[in-house]
Amino acid sequence: MSKLKITETALRDGHQSLIATRLKTDEIIPILETMDKVGYYSMEVWGGATFDSCIRFLNEDPWERLRLIRKHVKNTKLQMLLRGQNLLGYRNYADDTVDRFIELSIKNGIDIIRVFDALNDVRNIEASMKAIKKYNGHCQCAISYTTSPIHTTEYYLDLVKTMENMGADSICIKDMAGVLTPYNAYDLVKRMKNVTKLPIELHTHCTSGIADMIYMKAVEAGVDIIDTAISPFSGGTSQPPTESLAVTFAEMDRNPGLDMDALLKVAEYFKPIRDKYMSEGILNPKVLLTDPQTLKYQVPGGMLSNLLSQMQQQGAADKYEEVLNEVPRVRKDLGYPPLVTPMSQMVGTQALFNVLTGERYKLVPKEIKDYVRGQYGKAPAKIDPEIQKKIIGDEEIITVRPADLLEPEFEAMKKEVGELAKCDEDVLAYALFPQVAPKFLEQKYNKNTKEETDTNETGIQYITVTM
Repeated sequence: MSKLKITETALRDGHQSLIATRLKTDEIIPILETMDKVGYYSMEVWGGATFDSCIRFLNEDPWERLRLIRKHVKNTKLQMLLRGQNLLGYRNYADDTVDRFIELSIKNGIDIIRVFDALNDVRNIEASMKAIKKYNGHCQCAISYTTSPIHTTEYYLDLVKTMENMGADSICIKDMAGVLTPYNAYDLVKRMKNVTKLPIELHTHCTSGIADMIYMKAVEAGVDIIDTAISPFSGGTSQPPTESLAVTFAEMDRNPGLDMDALLKVAEYFKPIRDKYMSEGILNPKVLLTDPQTLKYQVPGGMLSNLLSQMQQQGAADKYEEVLNEVPRVRKDLGYPPLVTPMSQMVGTQALFNVLTGERYKLVPKEIKDYVRGQYGKAPAKIDPEIQKKIIGDEEIITVRPADLLEPEFEAMKKEVGELAKCDEDVLAYALFPQVAPKFLEQKYNKNTKEETDTNETGIQYITVTM
């Protein structure tokens, strides 16, 4: 078997999971050249919530962050996470916008794009896959892993074969809630290896307390790549620590061969940064705790903490357990969608409404109505007919690929944003986040004429760069 490969997640999922994606560019840049010497297969540095966080909270240009990272990382592949037709936003975008976004992501420095759909509806990743291949990126198709009566090993094996036939370069098992168990991981990887020659990567979270064992069994089964986070940004709702697993797997014949001295320097660098976020209250110690309830409720760790905080604000924290028990029922009613963005937020909110109103589906968010109408794609299993009728009455269900209903929009977005945008990267920022991008673009160009460090009203430092 070939040597085990490691993807470092600290610069994307690690800080997204623990500190709400608040790492700043000037905290990332100084350590990049050391990270580049570690011997990682890849570094996940972009996508997910990084784009949103940069323009919404940090007043940083996410495109400039990517270019700066690429400038300092010469030997290691750079990786990003993409939500298929949703890109990095929260709605479906037209195919022309998807194409342009992927073209510029690759042009600005990304090598590997991990693309997934929350419902595992492969129609929602078609346009992304075509664009990734067109612009010579590595297309890693991710399976949103969950468990239900229909999410069997055979279901996932069929999905892998479909993705391979569509042109995937590698496959990722994306266990976003940390609900894959060690022996199931072994079985799934083993059987995947029998149906595909593509490299298989495994991504999980420590929330439920079994992530290290999942990786151990998956590696024994022959998984090619695992996702880990440098120790200061590991554990809890993040990934297992890179150093610990590098030492563990160095003792087997698939030694990943990472430079331990460089790894320790990376860890030492991030410790005071982690401590600063903890002292500021941005890193809540609760997200570092183990929560085996995840295995029962199938709820990602971040969703658990958000749900509790929502309920505390409404003075309903005493109903927390009741809401958690309602989540699996709602999920069953809605055809067992995997609990990953945006479905996790939608199912959690519906469960909350069902409990607080005292009547199931008396109050239904717009997003749930759209989902039932088919506007997010095909539900994994049949939606309960009675629940469907209660939510949307006799409305017609969309059966086509949702993006087929969208007209090309990129040129219209360019006109709409007008002179605020100086390049297509700016237009895409506006297309993805039309509420926050105008203010960001005004500050980027009008307030700063050269690279400088400034402070916004919350006292957070940010870097702005005029291109």
